[in-house]
Amino acid sequence: MRSPKDFVARYMPDPETIRHHKHLRFFGELLHHHALWHLNRHSVAKAFAVGLFFAWVPVPFQMILAAAGAIMLRANLPVSVALVWLTNPVTMPPLFYGAYRLGSWTMGIQTQTFGSDLSMASLAGDFMLIWQPFLLGCGMLAVVSSVAGYLGIQSLWRWMVISRWRKRHLARVAAAGEQSQRP
Repeated sequence: MRSPKDFVARYMPDPETIRHHKHLRFFGELLHHHALWHLNRHSVAKAFAVGLFFAWVPVPFQMILAAAGAIMLRANLPVSVALVWLTNPVTMPPLFYGAYRLGSWTMGIQTQTFGSDLSMASLAGDFMLIWQPFLLGCGMLAVVSSVAGYLGIQSLWRWMVISRWRKRHLARVAAAGEQSQRP
């Protein structure tokens, strides 16, 4: 079983790529803080909280918001930035529609049907009807997924470390048992 650190490191982008990203360069020297690049249970759990929170914020350039959040909380920057891609052009329509439905249900209002006309006037009119439940649903999902991501990573990381400790302990006990049975 690989360590949690090895698992995350395998998928993490190169720090230099992040430091020189065209949308993140304006953070300047802040990107050089060592805590932003640590791979430990706390920094990765905070990164999941930040990244999953900003994935639900329906604005362009979520990566910049996630980077700012990671810098403020000293979370792992690459993981924070990568997680906002949970909402990408393919997943955004169903996820945001689900957020709208959740917000509508929470507010106790009936969901709207959308016209098939994709003109700017039609889209603006539809948005004026749905913005409150949509933003409420996004906010609720941002908080819930952020907390769940933080607690889930903390628990999963701890479980993986304890499993590795137990495995090593059992191997040592077995090796000691073999040595004690030798004449």
